[in-house]
Amino acid sequence: MNKLKNFNEKILSKGHFILKKVSFDYKNLNNEWEHQEREIFDRGHGAVVLLYNQQQQSIILTEQFRMPVYMTEKEDAVMMEACAGMLDDNDPKTAIIKEIEEETGYRLKEDQITKIYKAYSSPGAVTEILHYFVAPYTRAQKVSGGGGSAEETENIIVHEMPFAKAIQLLSDGTIKDAKTIVLLQYAQLHIF
Repeated sequence: MNKLKNFNEKILSKGHFILKKVSFDYKNLNNEWEHQEREIFDRGHGAVVLLYNQQQQSIILTEQFRMPVYMTEKEDAVMMEACAGMLDDNDPKTAIIKEIEEETGYRLKEDQITKIYKAYSSPGAVTEILHYFVAPYTRAQKVSGGGGSAEETENIIVHEMPFAKAIQLLSDGTIKDAKTIVLLQYAQLHIF
């Protein structure tokens, strides 16, 4: 049974990302048609990875300024996060391998990266599907300082830290990025 009809969409803004207004009729739980309107933020799809070293009991996280956080919290606008980026025209694994080297300076191979999840972060308003990965690393795989892409105006600080410290930063509220929280909890259950 089709639960949607009279679907229309209008682009409200088309800059770095796209904001659309959609209207439609939806058959509700009472089996009645109701008219609804929503604003949908289309930012493309992304990938995120937690780099870990079991022998050292360490992980790699990045730190960078985030304007949406500034708009909400003002002084706490620098976020500690797992390495992540947009897919652009790549498949998720290719995209995350590129992001790992660009952001952290580590060069990993495709067979080192394990996909664990595919999820929507905010399905009520955002179209993004995020592909979650974990990958072991060694210091021998460090090929540059990382720091992100200058053309994307990224100013990323790379942190290698004990996994126990990351869990403490999660517990005390320093780490508040949802994708990073998911990966740290996965690592707590399955890796460390």
